[in-house]
Amino acid sequence: MPPAPAPLERLSAAQARRIALGAQGFGRARPQAPGRRHLADAMARLGVVQIDSVNVVSRTHYLPFFSRLGPYRREALEALAWGERPAFFEYWAHEASLLPLSTQPLLRWRMEDAREGVGVWKGVARFLREHPAVMERALAAVADRGPLSASELELGVKGAGGWWGWSEAKRAAECLFWTGRLTTATRRATFERVYGLPHEVLPAEIHRAPTPPREDAQRALLRIAARAQGVATERDLRDYFRMAPAETRARIAELVEAGDLVPVTVRGWDQVAYLDPGARRPRRIGGAALLSPFDNLIWFRERTERLFGVRVRLEIYTPAEKRTHGYYVLPFLEGEAITARVDLKADRKTGVLRVMAAHAEPDATPDTPERLAAELRLMAGWLGLAEVQAEPRGDFAPALGSALRR
Repeated sequence: MPPAPAPLERLSAAQARRIALGAQGFGRARPQAPGRRHLADAMARLGVVQIDSVNVVSRTHYLPFFSRLGPYRREALEALAWGERPAFFEYWAHEASLLPLSTQPLLRWRMEDAREGVGVWKGVARFLREHPAVMERALAAVADRGPLSASELELGVKGAGGWWGWSEAKRAAECLFWTGRLTTATRRATFERVYGLPHEVLPAEIHRAPTPPREDAQRALLRIAARAQGVATERDLRDYFRMAPAETRARIAELVEAGDLVPVTVRGWDQVAYLDPGARRPRRIGGAALLSPFDNLIWFRERTERLFGVRVRLEIYTPAEKRTHGYYVLPFLEGEAITARVDLKADRKTGVLRVMAAHAEPDATPDTPERLAAELRLMAGWLGLAEVQAEPRGDFAPALGSALRR
């Protein structure tokens, strides 16, 4: 592989941050009535949106669209993802993810790897190796009876939750999903996945689309990652679709040679970065947004710290007494800075969005309490909650509580 050309352009940290925010869809005026087209455009810009089942505030895949578009009809996203004519599909891309249907052929190399037990959890690889007959029975049941949830497969031993506690039916269905032999047909109201055969679920033009060579598909995924991030290091690009280091380096070199990525240096970054040639270069970024802890902008913690100088950590799995900021913490993006964090809980029984704790960041301004309060009220209304209440926890709680009372 020839050495990568030396970077020709030097960006300031502020320029890189604005490029990254613009690429992620921030700094644009929110539409007055966001609908299906806006949701599809946002997905096309992001390329992938992570799915997570935690529902303390809202399941995470709803939140990146709210952050960028404001209050939209959640049913519109559900129709795009799991309706009769979906525009998105599910697969293991970043983590469990929603993606545009057009991306499905680009991930078939990963499905083929999964059939060999490569790039999957150890438990998945072991089940694939040791229980092929169970998977064939699951596949035959879906082929015979149509789309089914794991609980409807009625095979194997029941489990107690988690991968090691999943029933054999659930393990078989998830292995088949990972290998691409089953896909998500829909989701139930409980968020239970219903599995279907790809040729019956995916549109014919997607299912019949030719499978690109592995290297072509990987280059296409890295182009998507580059467009979605604007300017990114090799590790940033690799993390977006969770690609292997050696393959990522090889594909980046090819993209640089083709002019699809431009090497640059960013002041304060200790690694070469790669600029999307078509990236917008905003002079400033305005607006405000609450960010899911799984939002594309901040899901790679190393990049988040590099861009914003803020150390973001997910504390869901940290014992309560050891948490710094709370259980389900949403950073508050104010213009070009993360200025605060709020630990939120949607109390659906009482109709209250509860701020369990609020903490300020060094870039907080005198306007931050009012701007954060406004965004919390907007989120509460979108979630169908009548009001916002702040608990007296965290150094920012008094200022935020005063703003909410006003």
